[in-house]
Amino acid sequence: MEKYTCKKGPNISRNTSVGYYYERSSEGVPFKWEMQPGTPIKTQPQEIVPPLSPPPAMLNYGLSKPSFSVEEPKQSVLLKLRNWKHLPCKRYFSRFTNKKAEEEEMRRHFVLAKPFSLEDEKEYEHTTSNIIRRISSLFKNVRPGSDLTNFQLPPQMNLPRSSLQSYGEVIYSFGGHDLLGECSRRDLPIERLKSVVTWNISTLRPLVCGMSPYNPVLGETHHVSNGHINVLTEQVSHHPPVSALHATHEKENIDVAWCQYFTPKFRGSYVEVEVKGKRVMKLLNRAETYEMDQPKLIMNFLPPGAYWTGKIKIKCPETSLEAELNLISDSFIERFRGNNNRSIKGKIFESSSGHQLYDIFGHWDRTVTAKNLKTGELEVIYNAKENITRLKPPTVKNLKEVMKSESAIVWSEVSEGILKKEWDRASKAKRAVEEKQRESLKQREASRQSWVPKHFSVVKDGKDWDCTPLQPTVPRAPLIITEALGEIVNQIQDSNTMC
Repeated sequence: MEKYTCKKGPNISRNTSVGYYYERSSEGVPFKWEMQPGTPIKTQPQEIVPPLSPPPAMLNYGLSKPSFSVEEPKQSVLLKLRNWKHLPCKRYFSRFTNKKAEEEEMRRHFVLAKPFSLEDEKEYEHTTSNIIRRISSLFKNVRPGSDLTNFQLPPQMNLPRSSLQSYGEVIYSFGGHDLLGECSRRDLPIERLKSVVTWNISTLRPLVCGMSPYNPVLGETHHVSNGHINVLTEQVSHHPPVSALHATHEKENIDVAWCQYFTPKFRGSYVEVEVKGKRVMKLLNRAETYEMDQPKLIMNFLPPGAYWTGKIKIKCPETSLEAELNLISDSFIERFRGNNNRSIKGKIFESSSGHQLYDIFGHWDRTVTAKNLKTGELEVIYNAKENITRLKPPTVKNLKEVMKSESAIVWSEVSEGILKKEWDRASKAKRAVEEKQRESLKQREASRQSWVPKHFSVVKDGKDWDCTPLQPTVPRAPLIITEALGEIVNQIQDSNTMC
């Protein structure tokens, strides 16, 4: 502002925004910045704002849909008190119902056949004559003494289970008595050996003439738990077929390891299957080891029938006690001698002196008795009706933990075809399993890779095989028969807490 005075007169004007009078000069505007109308006193810095990326129209696709919350009417205090204890139960039973639905869906992915027991024999009796005719037609071009290890059977002659499942069943599938745990619960060494003999007899199961389980593929597994008993089997070799088994008893600290392989041979009127390998039971709480043999399997064509035969030896180096069992064959000569079908005879004695302590006799599919030679006392040590009847198949507890190599998954399509008697479907599925195994073998040979078992260390010495478990104990399995007692108590307590 150059000049301004407060005067009275016509040239006096008043700026209402400032509040005082001033006189305009003829030389120019009173403010220099007014010489350029529209120009601000201080120029603001200009900022260049980049365009939005992505454009606003595209941002709409990433936005969530609007949601509106509607407040529920408040319940009265009396209504809350009446319903409060029912709400957790409703949520619990809702989860229980959903779990049941999931289990039903899981069962569709598995075909777990019921373990073969005594009462199931009559179911197969009417098919025996048809099976014998089929076997005779298959063996027309087979010479006596031929090795039948690689002989392929049609699905009509297969049981809907793998051999791995059959091996595992003899340990985890039993009636109501835990005979395996009883081996370690006895106080005296002679009583423990009798319990081991009883448990060994319980592993003998009925056979179906002309029917055979699947020959497991390489790497196939079967993992099942029953109470405190956990069982894991694996096929460690395919040619020749070699199976390994590891079972542990969590409560009694018992370890069982099997390595078994067989050589079936055609003998003209029958097939003889020699089961090789060793069975070892360790009672870790007692620091005792029991070594066992395995009997032979005979399949007669005329008259038709299948039975166990041969000797079983059980010995314990730590206690110098030994047992010997003789399974009598169901031949015409044995019947002429007065021996009945499935009879068993044996003895328990001291290894060092040979002094006999007990006589053992009976039938492994009925009852077996032990006689104390010193006192003459008789004791029924085994009752087949209580142990190998009303057997239950495994159920799925946790589908996510089931291995892809599980036997029930590998052979599910074949087993379903057999159970539904859809033979074309079963044959096609069986060829697919075998072809997949042959293709895997070709790939390993092309890349010069050898198969390494996942759960066992395998050593071959000539014709003998030895399989050692890689883990000291078998973990809990996703397939179960029954829960362990401790787990059942925990589940009951959890359900009571929820309610």
